[in-house]
Order: sequence, then C-alpha cells, then structure tokens
Amino acid sequence: MDKTFTSAAAAVADIPDGASLAVGGFGLVGVPIVLIRALLDRGTTDLRVVSNNCGVDGWGLGELLREGRISRVIASYIGENKDFARRYLGGELEVELTPQGTLAERLRAGGSGIPAFFTASGVGTLVADGGLPWRYGPGGEVLVSSPPKETRVFSSLGKTQEYVLEEAIVTDFALVRAARGDRHGNLVFEKSARNFNPPAAMAGRITIAEVDELVEPGEIDPDDVHLAGIYVQRIVQLNHADARDLPIEKVTTRPRPGAAAAAAASAPTSRMEG
Repeated sequence: MDKTFTSAAAAVADIPDGASLAVGGFGLVGVPIVLIRALLDRGTTDLRVVSNNCGVDGWGLGELLREGRISRVIASYIGENKDFARRYLGGELEVELTPQGTLAERLRAGGSGIPAFFTASGVGTLVADGGLPWRYGPGGEVLVSSPPKETRVFSSLGKTQEYVLEEAIVTDFALVRAARGDRHGNLVFEKSARNFNPPAAMAGRITIAEVDELVEPGEIDPDDVHLAGIYVQRIVQLNHADARDLPIEKVTTRPRPGAAAAAAASAPTSRMEG
C-alpha cells in the first residue's frame, strides 16, 4: 500500500512518447510543476494533454509547450499563454476547446465509469453543431474541425430543453499537486488548488501526485480527505524549495491606508528666497 516514489524522475520514468495526460491546476495554482519538469528533463514528447489551460509562457505546461513536447490539448481556454495561441493559430498544435464545466465533468465522468452525459452547455453553438477549428494549416486554413455531436430534448428537470452529449475523458496518466498526502494516496488540496486536480486525478489510469507534505496513513482525518487514495497510484514528496516554488500569475497592489498622506508629509519642501 505504500505508494511513495523516491523522486519525480522515478515516478514519470515509464510515461512514453505519445501518452495522454490529465494535468491538474488552474493558471499557476495547483500545478504539478515538479512532475512536469521531470517529464521535460526525460525528453518525453508527442504528449496529448487534458488541462483547464496550458500554463503560462515559460511555466507549468508552458515549459513542455515551449520545447514542442505537446501535440494536442483539450482545454477550456487559451488564456494568456502567447506561445499556446501562436502554436495553435500557426498549425503546430491541435486544440479542442471545451466549456470549462463540461471539461471538469468529462474528467470526473471518466473516473466514475460514466461513458458520456448530456449537458445544456454548448447547445446552439459550434460546440454542439461542429465546426470548431481543432487544427489550422500554415496559411490559416482549417485542417481539422470538431464533429457535430448528438443532441436530445429532455423534460425530466421540470422544463423541456435540448442537451448535447459529451463523452467522458480517460487518460493514460494524470499529474496532480496536493498540499498533503499519505502513503496510501489520500490527498488534501489547499484552497483554490482544489480546482481541476481532483477530476484530473480521477481520469488517469495511473495517477501521480506530488505533495508538499507526506504523512503516515491515519494522520489525515477521513472527513478532510478531498480525494481518496483509490484514485492515486504514486506519491512524490516535494523538498522545501520545490514546495515553495509558487509564482504569482498577476501581481496587483493597492496603497496602504494613509500611505499617501505619510509620503506627502515626509517629502522634502523647497522655499523661494528673495
């Protein structure tokens, strides 16, 4: 039952070229950066990634993207990753854009043994009708488009409405980041890091978790467990430096109360003498 690995490199050593990966995180929050860098160092390529977004320029999945290691992405938005947008629009990368809630549910469904489900999200748009550009050509022409999806009308929720069928996602591997974990794989996520990490972990046939703190089985109260160890096959404990590698995506500040008055009071004054 001890699922710990000595290093991130050992934990990802058997991920082959062409593997599909579900990766947790949202922007820079809850990103399994150490496992991603272990894949980068190993040289693994042609990866098919499922993630809410693809990191930012030069960090997170953006590090694999920068080196051309990712060939396809299922994501909910391109976000602020300029390299992601450039590669997609330039025909270097196939991208399947999916509504954010639908993406989370497709991952959760995959981990729950539900092959598909109906949702109202995307009805009446290219999501349901087909025609979303998945891959562009070098001249900007669309080479691959999304196919149309099955729709049905249901009245079971108190009103008659059309729904679109979405298929579940199951990947070869999943990479996630948690604040605490025990040797059996039970995980606790810190605040907003509990975003796409649980459903991504559920979707992987083999799920690898990097944790800031590793504890013994029984030290985590069962009521505090966010993801049961049945979904996790490998655990890697981060060292202090790796655990502290938490960049801020957008730094915003505001003046402290009274700061402007204090600055004016301490500023030098000038006098004119006649």
